[in-house]
Order: sequence, then structure tokens, then C-alpha cells
Amino acid sequence: MPFSEGDTCLTLFNSNSSHQFSCIMKAVVYKKYGAPDVLELTDIPKPSPKKNEVLIKIHATTVTAGDWRLRKADPFLARIFNGLFKPTRVNILGFELAGVVEAVGEKVTSFKKGDSVFASCGLRFGGYAEYTCLPENELIALKPSNISFEEAAAIPIGGLTALRLLKQAGIKPGDQVLIYGASGSVGTFAVQIARAFSADVTAVCGTSNVDMVHQLGANQVIDYKKEDFTATGRRFNIILDAVGKTSKSASRHLLKPGGKYVSVTGSPKSTPDDLLVLKGLAESGKLVPVIDRKYTLEQIREAHTYVESFRKKGNVVIKVI
Repeated sequence: MPFSEGDTCLTLFNSNSSHQFSCIMKAVVYKKYGAPDVLELTDIPKPSPKKNEVLIKIHATTVTAGDWRLRKADPFLARIFNGLFKPTRVNILGFELAGVVEAVGEKVTSFKKGDSVFASCGLRFGGYAEYTCLPENELIALKPSNISFEEAAAIPIGGLTALRLLKQAGIKPGDQVLIYGASGSVGTFAVQIARAFSADVTAVCGTSNVDMVHQLGANQVIDYKKEDFTATGRRFNIILDAVGKTSKSASRHLLKPGGKYVSVTGSPKSTPDDLLVLKGLAESGKLVPVIDRKYTLEQIREAHTYVESFRKKGNVVIKVI
């Protein structure tokens, strides 16, 4: 694979003085579970794509709940997935990304070098690095043409979760939809996607986020710090818990006959077509990622600390280049 601008290549000499080249990249790794200070920015080998993979030069990634929970092994079941005593399956976090295709495997047909893309990394993670390889048939799509890499990187996880939950609930035009936790990543996307489906949206959030959620398109906003949303006299076709902090039993009485309750604690699997739907919504201006703060890879510990505090609005982005 030819070297490109931005590669860090070390020239090594063997005993016969012939030259070998080894390319390295910056990445944030963690070798034990714990607080944000277990995250270390270091040099590691740059990957090469397999036959069915694309090599992506990452421009931006994010810090999601999935990232800090896997770093911290919270809940404990995370250890079943990633190693009981230390991370053994994933040691580079980063659940989603946006960047440019650097190279493709010989069997790849959907993408070419130079394509701007955004993607969910799935359970392989890997976004906290200058490069990563992803299979062509995973959740990768061409980046929406009208938004930045930072904005595009914030779409896949929250956007896909919101979309598949609303689809699972069978959303249709005119539905009355209540979104609990409307100011987080999933919630801000859910408000906008529900409105794109021509639903009437009631959003639940805290006082400081009421105006923002209104601006996203919510028809009504309930400030949970001032009012118990379960006491509202309205009834809904869909209740979507975007933060996993309420329950079907607590809100069942708010559902219309045949209404559906859905939650991030039990969301179904996404498909590549779902990512294309989000791309279309972004390009039409109906989906705008909410970005609370931006950090660099060097500031990854600070970013994790902030997201883990549960104070973020929308998304927290990491600028890689």
C-alpha cells in the first residue's frame, strides 16, 4: 500500500542493510479497566485492510455512553464481553466515526479511495485512532455532503438507535410521540426523526434544555424538574425512553390502546439502509446533530470525564485531525 501524507513511517535496517518500512499511527488505548486516566495516547502499527475491508483515515469520532461504560466495565457484564480482569477484545474505544477512505481491499466495490464516509464501528470499536479498518458490508455510508466530519461522526450511534426504536414502534404520520430524555444524543435525534415522520412530539428534559429541544422541533416540552411527565393528561401512540431511566410500568397508563413503549435498553439491530436514511435526512436539513463540546485525542480523558458526568447535551466530538 503506498504511503500517504500524514503517515508516520520508520525506516528500519536489518543486518544486511536492506530497508524495511513500518508505518505507525497515534491511537488511544487502554490496558485495564478504570477511570479516564487508564486511557493512553500512544503509537501503534497502522492497520492494512483485508480483502473485504476499507481503511479509513479518521477525521472525527465521539465519546458515547458505550465508550465510557466499556472503559470502566460498568455494568460488570461488560467484562464478559471484553475480558474478566482486563480488556482483551477491545483496547481502542470509539464507537462511531467520520473520515476519508485511504485504501480498499481487493474485493471492495462500494467504496473507493478518497470517499468521505461516516460509520458505526459496532462492537469492534476503534474510532480513537488515526486509522481503522471496517468491513465494507457493515454500517458505513458516504458522508452527508452538507455537514462537517465532526457533525457526521456524531450521527451513527444516536441516530441509528433513535431511528430503529421509532421503526420498531411502527411510527406513522400523525402519531403522538413522547420522548423521555430528549436532550441527550439519542433523544435529540429521536425528536428530529419523529418530526420528519410528521409525528406530534412531546419531549421530556431538564430546565436548561427546554429551549434547545423546542428548537429541534418538539411540539411540546415537559420540564421534568418542574412537572411529573407521568401526570400529564395526554395519551401517546409511542413512548420512547432515550436514556433507559423510566419503565413501561411507570408510563403504561399514558399509552393509547395499541400504543408501544420502546427503550434504549432493548433496541433492535440496525441495517446499512438505516444509515442511508439518516444521510438523506441530514442532507435535507431535517436532521442536525447537536454537538455540546469538541475535544482532541490528547484531551480524551477530559472528554470521558465530562460525558460520564451525565451533563452533556447531544453529542461530544473528538477531533482526530
